[in-house]
Amino acid sequence: MAMFAVAAILPSLAVNPVATLSTSLGDIKVELFLDRVPRTASNFIDLAQSGFYEGVHFHRVIPGFMNQFGCPHAKDPKSSRAGTGGPPDGTFKNLGTGATEKRSNGGNIEDENISKDSNAPGTLSMANTGQKNSGGSQFFLNVANNANLDWFSGGQSKHPVFGKVVEGMDIATKISKVKTVRDNPVEPIKMLKITIEGLEAKDDL
Repeated sequence: MAMFAVAAILPSLAVNPVATLSTSLGDIKVELFLDRVPRTASNFIDLAQSGFYEGVHFHRVIPGFMNQFGCPHAKDPKSSRAGTGGPPDGTFKNLGTGATEKRSNGGNIEDENISKDSNAPGTLSMANTGQKNSGGSQFFLNVANNANLDWFSGGQSKHPVFGKVVEGMDIATKISKVKTVRDNPVEPIKMLKITIEGLEAKDDL
């Protein structure tokens, strides 16, 4: 039975790329669900490969909840505008379908509420303003069961999951527990870089 269980896992690992989030507190590796939410995953991959996230700080961390990141204003860890920014308008390639996708109205992409993956501990999810099609570069790492944020939960919050931690959950939990003032870390936590592995394997499929 164990051999069959391992075999069942391998296809997902073979297909989906893995992002290494190198933070000032350590590395977190995340499988990106390119096979389930290709637009959302491709948006993240494109921004990561462009260097967009380098030097940006986690601007909102809450123990027993989540760590939020990805606002360009948070290159200044104490910016009062942290949490309000996004990427420039433009286009990027959907690595799952080959289509050209758009970022517009402040760098936002179209919602991709198609895969019922819950906001479980260790998942990576899109942040938004609560309005339709308002997600851009910001995301959060769940450190608790936040099923109330699922787009299919029936509630007002709708946050599609596009990845899961496969290594370094201890670092994600550590980040959530640092000392904060108004949820902003007292000692800034910086994203040094994000690297993507496994795209070559995807292209060969």
